Amino acid sequence: MTEIQRCTWRGMNGDPFYEAYHDTEWGVPEYDSRALWEKLVLDGFQAGLSWITILRKREAFRAAFANFDPDKVARFGDADRARLMADAGIIRSNGKIDAAISGARIYCDMRERGQDFSTLLWDMVGGKPVQNHWVGGDVPAQTPLAVDMARMLKAKGFKYCGPVIVYAFMQATGLVNDHLTTCFRHEECRKLAR
Repeated sequence: MTEIQRCTWRGMNGDPFYEAYHDTEWGVPEYDSRALWEKLVLDGFQAGLSWITILRKREAFRAAFANFDPDKVARFGDADRARLMADAGIIRSNGKIDAAISGARIYCDMRERGQDFSTLLWDMVGGKPVQNHWVGGDVPAQTPLAVDMARMLKAKGFKYCGPVIVYAFMQATGLVNDHLTTCFRHEECRKLAR
């Protein structure tokens, strides 16, 4: 029997929860605006932490943030903010919570002005996933494209979206295919491109 070859993320191999995320979700092209916004918020909460920490708290985040419904989060006020700061199931950071709430308001404002969040992001990569061909440990922490996307998001008012966070977001949502060429998911994700 041949062993499955995966990307070489620290702490993943042997962790069924982490492996399942890698094998079924990471790198799959996401086109739904709401789902993309959720992932951007979660990647913002990851700043300074490991992704597995956020992944293990994702359901608690979804419960705390009204399943990442931008319309509901945009209406969060002081009582909601206090509730979130008291919620031990999520990352309790004033700045990150404020960024999520203000990000929901920006998302809703963009939509009201006819700007689709998904289209905005996918247009930056030419409408289809960038197909990288990384081997070993040569995957960068950011790219010029991530710098450009981060600059665009910051110009719109989003926070916690620097180039490293944005590149992790791009990888997770399939805007780029960064599975190693030796990983069984590389070719599978390549075939998912529209």
